[in-house]
Amino acid sequence: MTDKLTISTLQYAEVDALVVLINSAYRGESSKQGWTTEADLLDGIRTESSGLKAIIDTPGSVIMVCYTETNRMAGCVYLRLDETELYLGMLTVAPDIQAKGIGKTLLTWSEDYARKNGCTKIVMTVIEKRTELIAWYLRHGYQSTGETKPFPNDPAFGISKVPLQFIVLEKNV
Repeated sequence: MTDKLTISTLQYAEVDALVVLINSAYRGESSKQGWTTEADLLDGIRTESSGLKAIIDTPGSVIMVCYTETNRMAGCVYLRLDETELYLGMLTVAPDIQAKGIGKTLLTWSEDYARKNGCTKIVMTVIEKRTELIAWYLRHGYQSTGETKPFPNDPAFGISKVPLQFIVLEKNV
């Protein structure tokens, strides 16, 4: 599947469809079809249209959207340039087509984007309890910095069912 994917910059007209995709991949029953669910950790939504539009409007930030050859929106990744670092977040793949290389394609594309933009490092935060996801990033060359960050106490990011914090991962590119 991965050799027939296209990746492009998110446009305003695609925002509402991407909100549905992101929320379906992270929260609720639909997310349990895939292995990246946060449904056991958080209630509520993962994102909303206004948040994605704010990212589009922020200089140095972009959301890249991945489509299959049948023009199905398959995933996305949020990237923010910060001098020589690239922040990577919201790497998302539709739950029913996970484990087919789409996430890896988006990750590789992001690493190329970092290099093309003069970045020497990619940094991300991952919920500490997401051990399978952390292991996936470690297999792709990311390392824990040992740093932790608090999870926001804000319903816009979800409602915690258990105490949560982020760990910081990074990779030199």
